[in-house]
Amino acid sequence: MVEDKPLLIKRYASRRLYNTETSDYVTLEDIAGFIRGGREVQIVDLKSGDNLTRQYLLQIIAEHESKGESVLPIDVLTDLVRSYSTQTGSIVPQFLAMSFEMLRDGQQKMMENMGKINPMAKMPGFEAIQTQQAAFLKTMTGGIGQWPARRDDASVARSDPGEDLVEIKRQLADLQSKLAKLGE
Repeated sequence: MVEDKPLLIKRYASRRLYNTETSDYVTLEDIAGFIRGGREVQIVDLKSGDNLTRQYLLQIIAEHESKGESVLPIDVLTDLVRSYSTQTGSIVPQFLAMSFEMLRDGQQKMMENMGKINPMAKMPGFEAIQTQQAAFLKTMTGGIGQWPARRDDASVARSDPGEDLVEIKRQLADLQSKLAKLGE
């Protein structure tokens, strides 16, 4: 069950993290599990009251990336670092937020459409999702380091690729329009 209010985690001076709902200490992996389960978390310093959520979320990501559970390609990480020193850095957070919202919406639609079709690769529209992922990465990296679509041609149910491409272009145009408005 996903709660409406964030799970409050307090960081003590000893740097231990305390779950205020269950009255026990938690690890970063526990916090990652809460988030994967759909729960929002808020991590605050007990003494100062400072919100440390961003710091700990970045630490969780860094730990997963260092363990070989790479989600972020090097080119994307490089561009993120560059965005901190350029004027485009001001639109990067909004772009990332909208892109991940699009990804979540796509995943939700995929799950709704999945029904009893298994394996997932046979699902209509699966190829379109892969194309959207590739377009997202191309946009994020300026075309550097293309993310190849992974698919088994024999197992992918083909929909009309022209319709999928038109829809993807429309969504990309909408996203570019929103980004342009944010930059104004």
